[in-house]
Amino acid sequence: MFHHCEQPGFAIAVALSVAISQVNPALAASSAPVEAEHGMVVSAHRLATEAGVQVLKDGGNAVDAAVAVGYALAVVYPEAGNIGGGGFMTIRMKDGKSTFIDFREHAPLAATRTMYLDKDGYPVAGASLDGYLAVGVPGSVAGFEFAREKYGKKSRQDLLAPAITFAKGGFTLDQYGAASLNQDRDRLAKDAAAKAIFVKGDGKPFETGDKLVQVDLAGSLEEISKHGVDAFYKGEIADAIVKASDHKNGILKKADFEQYAVREHKPVECSYRGYDIVSSPPPSSGGVIICEILNVLEGYPISYLGYGSAETVHLMVEAMRHAYVDRNTALGDPDFVQNPVSKLLDKNYAAEIRKKIEPNVAGVSAALMPKGMGEHTETTHYSIIDDEGNAVAVTYTLNGSYGAGVVADGTGILLNNEMDDFTSKPGTPNLFGLVQGEANAIEPKKAPLSSMSPTVISKDGKPFMVIGSPGGSRIITITLEAIMNVIDHGMDIQEAIDAPRVHHQWLPDNVIVEPYGLSPDTMKILAGMGYKVQNDPNWLQWGQAAGIIVGGKNLAEISAGKGARYNGAVDSRAGAGLAQGY
Repeated sequence: MFHHCEQPGFAIAVALSVAISQVNPALAASSAPVEAEHGMVVSAHRLATEAGVQVLKDGGNAVDAAVAVGYALAVVYPEAGNIGGGGFMTIRMKDGKSTFIDFREHAPLAATRTMYLDKDGYPVAGASLDGYLAVGVPGSVAGFEFAREKYGKKSRQDLLAPAITFAKGGFTLDQYGAASLNQDRDRLAKDAAAKAIFVKGDGKPFETGDKLVQVDLAGSLEEISKHGVDAFYKGEIADAIVKASDHKNGILKKADFEQYAVREHKPVECSYRGYDIVSSPPPSSGGVIICEILNVLEGYPISYLGYGSAETVHLMVEAMRHAYVDRNTALGDPDFVQNPVSKLLDKNYAAEIRKKIEPNVAGVSAALMPKGMGEHTETTHYSIIDDEGNAVAVTYTLNGSYGAGVVADGTGILLNNEMDDFTSKPGTPNLFGLVQGEANAIEPKKAPLSSMSPTVISKDGKPFMVIGSPGGSRIITITLEAIMNVIDHGMDIQEAIDAPRVHHQWLPDNVIVEPYGLSPDTMKILAGMGYKVQNDPNWLQWGQAAGIIVGGKNLAEISAGKGARYNGAVDSRAGAGLAQGY
């Protein structure tokens, strides 16, 4: 239900192209990072950030704050925040120990590898994106409770309280939130329960100041607050979702919820120019591929070659090209496939790739086609660090905008369309043009391959950087470039996140660049090397990174010992985001 009032939400390219062009990082200098001494929270929504900071002030640690932010985003950031989806959490504790919590969605028990193909073996348009057949078994509630119970300090009731308040009392939409709902209005209107919540009853578009009240979602959150994981996976919430799935051509069953289990993995670990990186292991490709690319680039004087130079772009693209071949053909859920992680992280393997990169000549992706031969933009990332130095990076998702566009009656919970991240047909491009292989084929209880890359970096045993981003198949390169911009190019954390980006994912064989990201001269040189360079003005594709640097806003301040303890930055592409500390 809706009432009139005022404030926050999310940027939609068409409706807000003028507004976003005013914050295009290529057109204006970045603002200064936000400074704090005791703790920092950076997320894609102001209210969620504020909730996280309050948890830190009240004695909670970074994991507690991460759980509170996750639940709050499920209310105030409905296009990507979720309890009907899943994700990953990378934790680096104050003693230097690290862990990775995998609460990725799983394929239902009745899933089959051909479930999205027609009788002739071709993908059915929209089958893996819209409606209950697209829904994977959600993992967020189980993940948050696992993290809180094992690594947090606060009660479940304390951490859910802000989200319940936002849902029951409502929150006000700013221009970004209103534009987001208007952008997906027709799709949400196809599902009666979603329409009742996210489409205005008078048929008019949302405006800045409209108030969004989500009574059913408040009820679901209250049940979780009282009864924990069982409320979602064994109680009335699961029953309602299964009932809706049964009536609307889905395959979800109660057993899917009852058997869901969080997994805790050892993070991927690598080093880059003396910095120690911990990031996401399979079923995410993110950490492995970021490390593989950095291992290749470590052999070149990137800082000397300079940000945005033709030579730097050439080397980055070739490293990306080779790494994405590995991502798209070799990686998958570790419970189902043998991932060659140790090989891909080996610096000797990186040296072999460097030998294949010709100076000043573009590689050819077709030449790397293996024999026999996921994620959408509506993901969100947040970064947190507390007074003791515990650091948490969380990336979670509904996959597409507002997920599958469906809500089970009485729950208020938007459900994911994560099944689209599987390989519906090996060798066939998905929505983001990723060509993937058999390792990511659909199987019951399997998690689809992800690009989500929640990452924590340390230096000399102390936390240095917390970083991650949404952005579909570009999550990896967005996170990678933020790291390089800080370590190689000396940018402060805000500049590093705002800087224009380039992307290559093996296939299609194009270099994608943000508008004004490269000079005409550089574009001409790259074309002369044999690259096909394309500008992509779709801001939604480029993700909204969130990062923190410890000890100064950039390396110069850190070296001089004159910087603030914590320096946070939310992407200027994120209209409703906020970095805040205390």
